[in-house]
Amino acid sequence: MFDSVIKPVVELLNNLMTPLLAIVGAAGALYCVILGVKYAKAEEPQDREKAKGALKNAIIGYVLIFVLLVVLKLVTPVLTDWVQKNAAGTI
Repeated sequence: MFDSVIKPVVELLNNLMTPLLAIVGAAGALYCVILGVKYAKAEEPQDREKAKGALKNAIIGYVLIFVLLVVLKLVTPVLTDWVQKNAAGTI
C-alpha cells in the first residue's frame, strides 16, 4: 500500500547520503581549521576562551551530524519494514 510512497523517499535519502556526508565533512573540517587558527592567534584571554568555546561547539556539532547521518542510514531499513508490516495489517 505505502510502497509507492516509501520507495522514492528511501531512494532519495540513500542517493543524498554520500554527497551529504562529503559536503558536511569538508565544511566541518574547514570550519574547525578556521576556528583553530582563530584560537591560535587570539592574544587576549577573553578572545582565547571565546575561540576555545566556539571550537569545542563546532567539534561537538560536527560529530553529532555524522552520528545522526549514520543512525539515519541504519534505521531507514528498519523503519521501512515496520511501516510495511503495519500498513499490511490496517487494510
